[in-house]
Amino acid sequence: MKRILVAYFSASGTTAKTAGELAAAIGADLYEIKPKVPYTRADLDWTNKRSRSSVEMSDKTSRPALADTNAPVAAYDTIFLGFPIWWYTAPTIVNSFLESYDFSGKKIILFATSGGSGFGRTREDLLRSAGKNAAVVEGKLLNGAYSAAELKSWSEKF
Repeated sequence: MKRILVAYFSASGTTAKTAGELAAAIGADLYEIKPKVPYTRADLDWTNKRSRSSVEMSDKTSRPALADTNAPVAAYDTIFLGFPIWWYTAPTIVNSFLESYDFSGKKIILFATSGGSGFGRTREDLLRSAGKNAAVVEGKLLNGAYSAAELKSWSEKF
């Protein structure tokens, strides 16, 4: 039986809720990706070009520090990786997470929440960070309400 982890980053709680529902529906373990310095409301103001999130997303080499680097990824075969979409891609802290572990031989299925944009270039942006020996699959935007049965059915496609 394959072991499944749902790892996620959530700035406002939306992705956290979705990740928790997904983990419960598929019987997976749950891990929250946390920044060393939590994001404030001002940090997340995408209309301010000097806000922390705007500065990070403008610099593709930005790698925000993680609160910890002891996620149990080695114990899992499949990892559902969730995050909000920022500027048509994943927040750079997701790159920090991917670059902190060895994902060789793992399948990473992306899911996201978004206020209006799609995945854009997300998969391509995360491939290098995951490493050449990881399989990164674009999953689905999980906006809105999904039943446990719908989430389970979707996850079984992978």
